[in-house]
Amino acid sequence: MPPRLYRRVDDFQRRHHWLAFSLAVRQKYSDDQGGYLAATVAYYGFFSVFPLLLVLTTALGFVLRGHRHLQEVIVRSALGQFPVIGHELQTRSLHGSSWALAVGVVGALWAGMGAVVAAENAMNQLWGVPHKRRPDFLRARLRALGLLFALGTGVLAATVLAGAGTFGARYGIGWKLASIVLSTLLDFGVFWIGFRILTARDVGWRELRGGAAAAAIGYELLQLLGGYYVGHVIRNASNAYGTFALVIGLLSFIYLTAHVTLLAAEGNVVATRRLWPRSFSILFEQPATTGDRQALTQRAKVEERRQDERIDVHVPVEDERSAPP
Repeated sequence: MPPRLYRRVDDFQRRHHWLAFSLAVRQKYSDDQGGYLAATVAYYGFFSVFPLLLVLTTALGFVLRGHRHLQEVIVRSALGQFPVIGHELQTRSLHGSSWALAVGVVGALWAGMGAVVAAENAMNQLWGVPHKRRPDFLRARLRALGLLFALGTGVLAATVLAGAGTFGARYGIGWKLASIVLSTLLDFGVFWIGFRILTARDVGWRELRGGAAAAAIGYELLQLLGGYYVGHVIRNASNAYGTFALVIGLLSFIYLTAHVTLLAAEGNVVATRRLWPRSFSILFEQPATTGDRQALTQRAKVEERRQDERIDVHVPVEDERSAPP
């Protein structure tokens, strides 16, 4: 693309608010290494699932003892397709163990705290909170433990409602739509609270509504696709293929969920701090805008790690093109 034509494309995106905002979110997400942050959250989130599976397997060993009908109902459900649990249910070899339950609870809490701490770090990175203002090791994990109980309950309830919408279609379209709407509303509340609590800086509730709504809709769509995948694809697969497909699908689901959540949070940052329009400098570097200067200054100040450390950033801005829309 010739530089002159590229300059026209840059002018076009700056004049159109919806396009300028979308490109500014994408640019800042790249500046903040959003893909790396999402991968970190997905890593800890994925490994927190397996201690939870141990807890669930042990709990089912207590609950299903002497209830063959209930066990057969669960075997026919999507839960019967999960690794470890599905095989144990189908062979009717579940056993309740107090030691296994204790180990699973401790492991689930520790792994869950790691996922929450990774999410806290990602939110602080997006909002440009300097390292010197973030909670220390002990306070971060105590805070994560409280958030794990508070947000985990809401996420679990929303997941159950989404599953009802996917697998409860035989009860009628009204049941399915109602469960999806209720799940989305609950997701909105969970994301709204999560965005507020996971950030170390003071952010107003009104500044987080748009991102919470976007994250709730995106998460609901991922849940519906995931429920369909488990209920219609993995259910009819062989044991070996089904196990691999579910593990890979679970990891992909967590990774995509982290991306959707962080992109929605990034939209809150860009809108609140007016970090748009940005220069469209993918192929050719264009003159910086006020949004560029503010975003790059915020990104640099994240690296302040001592109370007496100060980072100053100077980015020349072309005056006639830097006015906000």
